[in-house]
Amino acid sequence: MKYINAHKILPKDIIKVIQEYVDGEYLYIPRREEEQKRWGEESGSREALKRRNIEIYDKYLKGAKIIELSEEYYLSDKSIRRIISDQKKFILKTSGDP
Repeated sequence: MKYINAHKILPKDIIKVIQEYVDGEYLYIPRREEEQKRWGEESGSREALKRRNIEIYDKYLKGAKIIELSEEYYLSDKSIRRIISDQKKFILKTSGDP
């Protein structure tokens, strides 16, 4: 996100209206909802974590112990347990079972 001088892009009458609310302060104008991206979408981080979590769950199902997974992935036992729990919930939700 970069700063742009309002005088360079906005008409004077719009600047005056904005100054009635915020005078001489920084103002953040968020993206339109249809333009917003979720965290990690652009960098691929979201997909990488999703693949990692599936891999962790798969190894757990094949008999890997939580302590082994936490050491392999440099995560706490608590994080590994959360990932396993989340994956179980996701599978139950997508399989259509109550």
